[in-house]
Amino acid sequence: MPTPPPATIHPDGHTDGNALAGPLGELFAVDLTAAATSCVGCGRRSHLAELHLYSSGPGLIARCPGCHDPVLRLVRTPERLILDLRGTVSLSVFLPSPGE
Repeated sequence: MPTPPPATIHPDGHTDGNALAGPLGELFAVDLTAAATSCVGCGRRSHLAELHLYSSGPGLIARCPGCHDPVLRLVRTPERLILDLRGTVSLSVFLPSPGE
């Protein structure tokens, strides 16, 4: 699996969605930074790496770069990983070819 590029920190305090690679790697067996999402709020299709990620709260919130609505929320507790995708119409993941 290719290593995602490092996350970029922006002036308003968010990082790009590449920072989700590690936390989501605990839950999924594929790199999701290239996965496509569709925002419930505005319908914009974005790759996870393009979402604006905020981590100043108890978990991670990934917002749509178009309308800034929350698309994904991820919280880790000592016992579980909680993924809230209610701001996503769909999540489309590319699967590796057999033998990769």
